[in-house]
Formats: sequence, C-alpha cells, structure tokens
Amino acid sequence: MGGPGDPPEGTPEGGPVGGEDEYRSVVFDESFVRAARLQEYSAEERMADHAPAVRRRPSLHRGLARQLMALVVLIAVAMGTAVYLSVRHPYGSPQARRPVEPLRMTVIPLAPTGKVPGAVDAERLYAHSPARQFAVGAEGIPLPVVSGTAHFSDSQVMTALTATKDYIVRSALYPEVLTGGQVNPARALLDGDQLDQFDQSVQSTPHPAADGRHAATGWLVRFDPTRVQLADKGIRVQGDLQAVEADADSLEVTADHTLVYAVRPAGAAAGAPVSLFTVRRELTFRFSRDDLRTHQVQLVTSYVQAGPMACAEDSSAYLRPLLAGQTARSGVPAGSDPYATDSPAALCGTLAVRAQPTV
Repeated sequence: MGGPGDPPEGTPEGGPVGGEDEYRSVVFDESFVRAARLQEYSAEERMADHAPAVRRRPSLHRGLARQLMALVVLIAVAMGTAVYLSVRHPYGSPQARRPVEPLRMTVIPLAPTGKVPGAVDAERLYAHSPARQFAVGAEGIPLPVVSGTAHFSDSQVMTALTATKDYIVRSALYPEVLTGGQVNPARALLDGDQLDQFDQSVQSTPHPAADGRHAATGWLVRFDPTRVQLADKGIRVQGDLQAVEADADSLEVTADHTLVYAVRPAGAAAGAPVSLFTVRRELTFRFSRDDLRTHQVQLVTSYVQAGPMACAEDSSAYLRPLLAGQTARSGVPAGSDPYATDSPAALCGTLAVRAQPTV
C-alpha cells in the first residue's frame, strides 16, 4: 500500500520517488493569491459566444476605496448639519438683545438755612455729625446675603452686586474722579450702549443740556476743582444694595447710599477751615446676561441730593459746595418751579439743620 499521502492507485509512473511533487517548491505569496481571485460565470453567461469560463472578481482595494469615499461624504454631511444647527437654533432664532435705556437723572441742590459750620479738624466735624457712625470708604457699601432667583444663579446675582459696588466706588470715592477731572474709572464699567450718553454728559461741561439726560453729576460725584479740594480722603459712607430679578433675562440692583465729604477751598493751606458736604445717591442698575459676563453695568436711574449748595448754582456739570462760614446768598428757596426746566434752580431743597455738624 502506498503511504497516507499517496493516491489509491499508488505513485504515478514516472513520478518522483516518495510521492514528492515537483510543484511543492513553488511558493504562492499573498499578493499572488489576491491577484488570482477568479469567479466562475453562470451557465447562461458561458453559453454566450467568446465568453470565458471565468471572470475576475473586483479588486478588494477598489471596494475599500469606495467605502472610504462614502464614509468621508457621510462625515462631511454630518459636520455640515452640526454647523448649520449651531448657527440656526432648531427652536427658532434667539431673541434680539433688549435696547439699553438712556439714564434718567435728577440732581437736587440742598440749600442751608444759615452759615455752613466749619472746623480745622475734619474728625471733629464727623464726630459731631450724623456721619459719626458711618464706615470709611468702600466698607460702607457691604454686600448683602446672596440668593439665586428663578432664572439667575447665586454667582450671577453676586456678580451684579459686585459690579454695582465697583461702580459706586469708582464714581464717588476715587480722589482722581472727585477733584481730578478723571472719568475713565467709572466709564470703563458702563455698558457700551451707554457710552455715547456718558461722553456727551461729561464733555458738554460747563453747561450740559438741562434735559434730565446729560448732567455729569448724574453719573459721578465731582467737585469743581477751581473751588474745592478734599480735606480728608477718609470719606464716610452708609447704605445698602438690593438685587431682584426684573425678568427672565435681566437683574436689577438698587443702591441707596449717603456719602459725606470733608472739603476746604481749593489751594487752601492745611490749617484752613473744613466743612462737610453730604451727597445722597439713589441709583438703579440693570444687568443683561451679557453685562454679567463682561462685568459691566447699565445705569437706569440716578436721583441725587447734595448740600450745602446754593440753589442758584448750576449743579449739572460740577457740585459746588458752600464752604465753612458761607451762606446761600439767595437764602432759603421760596419754592421750586417744576416748569422752569432750563433753570439750575428749577429743583432745589432745604438742607435740614440736623444734617449739619453741631460745632
């Protein structure tokens, strides 16, 4: 019998001894096998004239290339759809940003009924005035306990309160703003849509338009540097801040503060008499979501009372305090004329005696 590898009839005559095949030395590498893939035609196809018995299968590389091309097209379509949806919200176009309201302002001088009290020492004046319990500087503007609203988080409410405090400090406590004529510290915090109104207000000095929109002192506490200088940088402050949700897209912060300044005549020596000047500011701020992100403010209303001042003085460009020993030349205002909107004395009040130091 032949070996396990021999054919049943035995080794073919003339074949190699031991059943060795002369083709065993031929090596079929992988590329040869791939190139030799054949597919037999069907019987119907073979009946046609000149049809070969077999046909070559499509190249595997060609099939992969087509699949890869289809995948690339699919990815491109998906990316294009994502970009389109990111630009055009699937639930409709977002609402346009609400226009920023112009600031509405009122500045009311408070005239004294007699001579303005004075002393050489500012601390003595403070100790004998209603400001004796006030904090110094920014410490008089404490931030309240923060809680979120229906549409704004705790951190967003805190951002609105902090920006409000920053504006008050920059617009009413910076010496360079008070007597140096600087406006940029406060201007830098304003919403961009209010800058034109602000610039028109501060650049139209010394005679801003009497329209309740363009008084520089509605934006800032600023003294006429040709008349007044600060006698003490330790400005006394007392007040509070409150934040509420105006609507689903905006927060509103109200600030009510009383600030007391020690002043003396411009250029006076250190021993010159000092007097106190009081400013009451009630401000309303609004914050859009963009304002919260950029740490900017919209100043909506500004109501300012300041004295001692003479009613005849124009207080729209600068606050011009009556100094120690001076009186309101026109005396106590007989009354305010709400129709005389072009007169600096159209709105004027009386400074209560108890608001002055008792020295």
